[in-house]
Order: sequence, then structure tokens, then C-alpha cells
Amino acid sequence: MGSGSHGRQTGIMLERIEAVLKKEKPMVVMVYGDTNSTLAGALAAAKLNIPIAHVEAGLRSYNHAMPEEINRVLTDHLSTFLFCPTSQAVENLAKEGIRPGQGKIVKNVGDVMYDSILYYSKLAEKKSTILHGLNLVNRQSVPPGRDNPQYYLATLHRAENTDDPKVLKSILKALNEIGRDTSVILPLHPRTKKRMKVHHLISKFKNIKFIEPVSYLDMLRLEKNAKAILTDSGGVQKEAYWLKVPCFTLRDETEWVETVKSGWNELVGTGTKGIVERVSHLRMKKSSGKKMGIFGDGKASEKIIQIIVSHSPPHLSLSAGG
Repeated sequence: MGSGSHGRQTGIMLERIEAVLKKEKPMVVMVYGDTNSTLAGALAAAKLNIPIAHVEAGLRSYNHAMPEEINRVLTDHLSTFLFCPTSQAVENLAKEGIRPGQGKIVKNVGDVMYDSILYYSKLAEKKSTILHGLNLVNRQSVPPGRDNPQYYLATLHRAENTDDPKVLKSILKALNEIGRDTSVILPLHPRTKKRMKVHHLISKFKNIKFIEPVSYLDMLRLEKNAKAILTDSGGVQKEAYWLKVPCFTLRDETEWVETVKSGWNELVGTGTKGIVERVSHLRMKKSSGKKMGIFGDGKASEKIIQIIVSHSPPHLSLSAGG
């Protein structure tokens, strides 16, 4: 199912999720993010008149060519609870007529990914051995005042960057050129790997160190110690921001505009020349401690539970701690 078309994926999940919801009869269905499973869950719940809680509501790239954008918009308009990660997300919803009242509960609770990274980044320091396995140096071991000589971390998986062979080659050429002077580590997403095989690109970029997909803890460790990150992932953009690592986004727009405004993230597109040029001028502005509060206080998950419980039947609140 993972390799099927968007319609096939969504249709199969819709059918199967509906069967589970009919059996379990939940009071609320919670969906997260902007994937096909997010939309399938929301559609299944809506058809059964079950309230939907959308975590990470209100994000907009305003690029309707992206499947994720379609999933976000439709899910938000179906949802009762809209849990936004930023004030900008609340504003985006208001522009579409989605405001508190008339059956809509819109709250800026912060980002649950921030909750996660506060906990797991510390655990990654203790548990992950990825740096040793790849013969990379911990950024903290680099003397103050000296640049980190080690590596750039890259991720590449979005359909618009991988399905078009010209775009895929353009990005890989840029990473390969950057890799002449500083190592580029690229955990290879299954979609990207498949497309590279189809277009016979696997062995053409000798300056990129392709590795297998890594665990969450290993990814955090790689991100935290990178000289900079090049990515088309929304989540990685945020993780770079929280870990205070400069980020170059391989897209022309982003739903996480706050990371760009802060100076930690820069949109560089997909052209080889533009990517290489921007990375060669790595002079990102430092973000102040105040700006680090854009995505909440690290207690988004607690707030979400409290809000759902407070709007649910009394007997649910009695067992909320169980």
C-alpha cells in the first residue's frame, strides 16, 4: 500500500479505519499532521459523525500541487478540535473562516514535536552511537571559535523533489558538489532510493555518503552535530531550529515560515547553482532565546489532553489520568 497512488492509499485506509471506528466507537478521533493516513482517518470519522481532533492544524504552504497541502486543508475543515502549533497557524485558519465557535475549538497549544525533542535529544546523547559508527566528531568536542569541520546532513523524500528526474538530479548534483569539501551524509528514504534506481543514479554521486534510514534517536544525534542541514522535510526544519543548527530547505516555500523569519532556515529551491551558492555563504543569524518560544513551552501534549477532557462527558474526565 505504501507504494500505491494517493487515491489507492487513502481509499484502502478509509475502508479499514472505518471498520475499526465502528467496532471501537470512540468519542473522539485524533489525527496528526498532513499524510494520507491523516486525511483517511478524518474522512472515516466525519462519515460516522465522530468529532475529529487535528494535531498540527492550520499549517499552510499555499502550494496546492503538494498532496500534503490538500490533506491539511480538508482535515482542518472537517475537524472539531484544531490544535495549532503556532499563532501563525491560528491566523491561517481564520483566513479560511475557521474560528472558535459554531462547533469549532481552535487553540494554539504549541508543537508536540517540541515536547518530544526536549525529552529525546537528551536520550539520544546517551543512547545513540551513530557518530562513532560513521566516524564523525561530536560538535561539542570542537574547540570554541572554530568551525565544525565534519559534515552536512541531508534528507530528501518529497514527491515533487524525487518523482521528477530533473529535479532529483539537480538536488543530488548540488549535494555532490558540496561534498567535495565537506562530507554530506544522506539517509536514503525508500522513495528516493527507488527513484534513483529507476534513473540509474545510485553510483553517480561519489561525494555523497548514502546510508540506510536511521532511527529517531540516531537522526537527532546526526542533526545536532551537523554543520548545517539540507532538507525538504517540515519536521527536520523544526528540529534544526530547536537544535540551533542552520537549515537550508530544498523547496520554494515552507509551511514553517517561523523558522525562516527567525534566521535559522533559508529557502534555497532545487536548482544546483542556487543551493551550492547559498550553502557556501553559511552566515545564518542567531536566534534569540525569546524566539525559541514560537512553538510553545514543551507542554503541548498536556494541553491537548486537558482541552479534550474538558469538552467531553463528565465520566471521561474522571478517568483521564488512567
